Amino acid sequence: MNSIREDARPGSAIPDNETIRKLITKALDMRKKAYCPYSGYSVGAALLTGTGKIFGGCNIENAAYPDTVCGERTAIFKAVSEGEREFTAIAVTGGRSEEPEGYSVPCGSCRQVMNEFCDPDRFWIIVARNTEDYKVFTLRQLLPESFSPAALM
Repeated sequence: MNSIREDARPGSAIPDNETIRKLITKALDMRKKAYCPYSGYSVGAALLTGTGKIFGGCNIENAAYPDTVCGERTAIFKAVSEGEREFTAIAVTGGRSEEPEGYSVPCGSCRQVMNEFCDPDRFWIIVARNTEDYKVFTLRQLLPESFSPAALM
């Protein structure tokens, strides 16, 4: 079931189906690399940059829970550390079972980090169970009325 909310059609084009499937496949692969011995909830993410590169990330837990890092932030931090600053989309998959049973939507901290680097109307968040079952949102839909770098100007 592919689902794109009707109000999710702002400025930039949604990635095409081939790109969405490629991102979801990468995110599913990244889930296998997650380190989640405490929650058992593995998350994989695949971030598409403005230059067309894809950076993967997975969640990495820690016995001191605040030191845990989500898959989405891992992918973003990897990309930023490699000099990338423009992002188009991210696919996220997650769950406790081998196959995601539901949609793993980014947490508030991940949304805020996305907001630091991404145009809320032109950045697409794809939450997926598999390459055929996903939903697409803009960052603004998931983080309305956000605090952004512009607030500090």
